[in-house]
Amino acid sequence: MSSEYVLLGIENPLLDISAVVKPEFLSKYDLLANNAILAEDKHKPLYAEFVGSYPVEYGAGGAAQNSLRGAQWLLPKNSTVYIGCVGKDAQGALLKEAAAKDGLRTEYLEDETLPTGQCAVLITDHNRSLVTDLQAANAYKIDHLKRPEVWSLVEKARFFYVGGYFLTVSPPSALLIAEHAAQTSKVFTLNLSAPFISQFFTEPLDSLIPYVDILFGNESEAAAFADAHNFGTHDLAEVGLKIAALPKKNGTRARTVVFTHGAKSTVVIHNGKATEYPIIPIAADKIVDTNGAGDAFVGGFLSQLVQGHSLERSVAAGHYLANVIIQRNGSSIPRESHSFKF
Repeated sequence: MSSEYVLLGIENPLLDISAVVKPEFLSKYDLLANNAILAEDKHKPLYAEFVGSYPVEYGAGGAAQNSLRGAQWLLPKNSTVYIGCVGKDAQGALLKEAAAKDGLRTEYLEDETLPTGQCAVLITDHNRSLVTDLQAANAYKIDHLKRPEVWSLVEKARFFYVGGYFLTVSPPSALLIAEHAAQTSKVFTLNLSAPFISQFFTEPLDSLIPYVDILFGNESEAAAFADAHNFGTHDLAEVGLKIAALPKKNGTRARTVVFTHGAKSTVVIHNGKATEYPIIPIAADKIVDTNGAGDAFVGGFLSQLVQGHSLERSVAAGHYLANVIIQRNGSSIPRESHSFKF
């Protein structure tokens, strides 16, 4: 079987625009050094001023796109393809170019009425303030997924990754991919992404869970899912075991649940058993930016999964890539070859 475009991801693409800024720039827009917020009206002028005042760098952002770029770094060429919605504008072209530099193929829906979503990454003394304006990223339509040239990529892929934020945009698109995966016995993976997904988008999440072969999340997302489903516990292993036992459409493989936990061990539930995998230790003074560590973990994990490697090796690659990314600004992928060994 061909390994070309074996891994397909879908979510909300954003153009990351990053630079080191003066603290007063944050003050002007009422931002904190470690904000991660959606832009309000008062923040909208920020982007033009930012680009005009600082030497910015552009990157392909959005959680799932970060994971796919990371996976591609550890995979042979032309292994990954990513779908989402951008504007038909210069920012959309920059986003496509940035993704291509990391080897990621993109098949964006171009919205002619909305600008490309963007995230200002404002760096001050190793802190990052993130200001996101979703715009076109919030406008994906299932009609694009059904186009023959796009659906052919779904048919070609053998592994799928849906970021949970996508459930705020087009649940029917996620479900269509999930149903295809179940019908063809392909592997469907999902990220819980943020506590508010379980809290406020419970219905589309619950409609997707029966199709999920591998579920990713962190400790706060696990707790939110547990609360939304009255599990009565926040213990990661117990929550994971309960999720793994939920009804599943494809009964040929058990559901695996993977919970990262910051600097603590990653908890993996597989075949009814919970196992802890220690992360790679790192000195505090080596950490540049922990934002994006979870995205990187998923990218590393998927890079090995799609090659048929073991669960242990997949977790090890996840830890490796997360360790690399937290020593860099943002979710930038190194230009040199990786040194992952198992």
